Amino acid sequence: MNDQARTLKYLIAVEKLAEEILCDKQEIVMLDKRRNHNREALRALTKSSQSKCWVTIGSVVIKHDIVATKSLLEADQIQLNIDINKLRSDLRIKVNNLRDLEMQPPVPGLMLVPMSSSESDGLARAGLFS
Repeated sequence: MNDQARTLKYLIAVEKLAEEILCDKQEIVMLDKRRNHNREALRALTKSSQSKCWVTIGSVVIKHDIVATKSLLEADQIQLNIDINKLRSDLRIKVNNLRDLEMQPPVPGLMLVPMSSSESDGLARAGLFS
């Protein structure tokens, strides 16, 4: 394979991965906006004293029970959190792969994850963490 073909293959791989990263970032923003709208709706339903509310599902508007609507929104919030966290963890890997392709060192601290509550409790009992 000649140098031009190898260079073209390299550039295609870099651009494809960069495009995936940008798409993932945009999807995270869209999911976060939806999560914020759900949070606002849950807050409004909590303050409401009525037993029914109007809900938009796609392009259809229906009158629905508030308790059932809250449970739907809470389930949607859980799924949105899962989707956003998965995208963020995949994004870290893609960014490191892109930096490998560009022959740059990995971003320091990019793959760090927070300690679990059991780990922090163990450190606190050992007197290493307060």
